[in-house]
Amino acid sequence: MSPRPFSMVATILFVVAQIFVTAISVSEDDKISSLPGQPPVKFQQYAGYITVDDKQQRALFYYFAEAEVDPASKPLVLWLNGGPGCSSLGAGAFVEHGPFKPTENGLVKNDYSWNKEANMLYLESPAGVGFSYSANKSFYRFIDDEITVKDSLVFLQRWFNKFPQYKNNDFFITGESYGGHYVPQLAQLIVQTKTPFNLKGIAIGNPLLEFNTDFNSRGEYFWSHGLISDLAYESLTTTCNYSQIRREAQSGSLTPACAGVGKLLSSEIGKFVDTYDVTADVCLSTIDQQSLVLSQLQETQKIDVCEEDKTHNYLNRKDVQQALHAKLVGLSTWSVCSDVVKYDMQNLEIPTIPILGKLVESGLRVLVYSGDQDSVIPLIGSRALVNALAKEIRFKTTMPYRAWFEGKQVAGWTQVYGDILSYATIRGAAHEAPFSQPERSLVLFKAFVEGKPLPEFSSS
Repeated sequence: MSPRPFSMVATILFVVAQIFVTAISVSEDDKISSLPGQPPVKFQQYAGYITVDDKQQRALFYYFAEAEVDPASKPLVLWLNGGPGCSSLGAGAFVEHGPFKPTENGLVKNDYSWNKEANMLYLESPAGVGFSYSANKSFYRFIDDEITVKDSLVFLQRWFNKFPQYKNNDFFITGESYGGHYVPQLAQLIVQTKTPFNLKGIAIGNPLLEFNTDFNSRGEYFWSHGLISDLAYESLTTTCNYSQIRREAQSGSLTPACAGVGKLLSSEIGKFVDTYDVTADVCLSTIDQQSLVLSQLQETQKIDVCEEDKTHNYLNRKDVQQALHAKLVGLSTWSVCSDVVKYDMQNLEIPTIPILGKLVESGLRVLVYSGDQDSVIPLIGSRALVNALAKEIRFKTTMPYRAWFEGKQVAGWTQVYGDILSYATIRGAAHEAPFSQPERSLVLFKAFVEGKPLPEFSSS
């Protein structure tokens, strides 16, 4: 006898319920009760591993901070730091825009955390970065963009299986620096494979989009900011430019001409100016390493120039690693940028600006933004690339270049093309814009995920 319709429906509902309960119980295994030294908060946090290659036992580590209020209705945002080979946990979450900031004694609340506006998912990628690992150590010697992006897609597919309640939330992919490769390539793969994520757009800060344009804009940036002489600038334009210097140094075949220009630049800029934020002070305890995280004076608040040092110390505490469900596999120390990943640096020369064009043509919103104190990937190149892209795909300017505001102060400048492709600067911000200008970066982020224009001046 065939079962009655009611029994069939009940059976199906029971199976679905069991799947849902299993998924929730799996996610509960990754739930963080509290991080050591953490102030009390009402939102939930999760951290743990997603295996992306069962055979090779390759697993990526994530940290997830739910939105402070009403996470079910807020967008889900994946954040990817650059490098290649640097940590989204250590840089993105704990130095830039996560819910907490490290101190000598523990953590303090970040007043400008991005989880005020979204559910924030930080991924340490590729394997070999931070707490992410591969049991097969030979993997570390052959990493490139294709492998990294494919692993990230597998991660997302399996992460959504753990957290099915977020499958219908608006989804955005964000990042900075070499994230200019990871972010658009991952978005393109999602579109090409028709993976059923509710992807709405991408945002990338100070991104590497086109090797020659981005690197050669450094010379003009240094000269215009008074960091190098007329002679040095002339040498960059006539003898050996920055892309040549980087290309030759990378291949281990630096010519005498380029070596001479490089030596001149080093002598003029010196080691007490960090190229990631040309107006900032340096953390003297890490001056030899030229810390990527530097200071910026914002109103009366002094940004901690040694934030990265404190993050390093905090994430190497055993009680912190235990709370995060993290482990060190084949390593003795967590570091913000990997010592084991041997990335194929030829990937730096893969242009990703054409991918942005394909993404906006597919209907995804794309934001490129620049901290205007960064000379590593200066606004000069990024702005020119976005403007040229808009002309190439015949997107007309729908919002002319104008200032945008945080409160009553100019926070940067912006231009919008076709109501879907936009460029913005963040005034006074470094390579890691949310670290050096947290309040302005939060305003920009909020406008982006809400699909609204950046604010104009308001007298009220």
